[in-house]
Amino acid sequence: MPKKKAFDAKKLVKMVKDEIPQIEIMKAFAFKTAAQVKAAYYRALVEAGEIVGLAGGRAKAKKAAASKTVKIGKRGSIIIPSEMVSDLGLGSEGAFTVRKSKAGIALKKV
Repeated sequence: MPKKKAFDAKKLVKMVKDEIPQIEIMKAFAFKTAAQVKAAYYRALVEAGEIVGLAGGRAKAKKAAASKTVKIGKRGSIIIPSEMVSDLGLGSEGAFTVRKSKAGIALKKV
């Protein structure tokens, strides 16, 4: 990840509040993209204490759903336990698309 560009945060916030066009702000701070301007503006607002910064890192992982053993019937049908079917709100006529994924297979309700 590239190093963050140093800039005058107060000057940037003032220019935005004075409604200076984005192209002029880009020239004044030598930003190459609109995304750089937006990221710098966000950092400037956090530095100034005008907004609260986002917490870094990944959110705590949610507890994994209880897993159940799924079986394959004699005719190649996937058999899902009835309590799981009712927990998911599925009926006997439910339809899914199936695709191969890195983890195995993925089912998506149609």
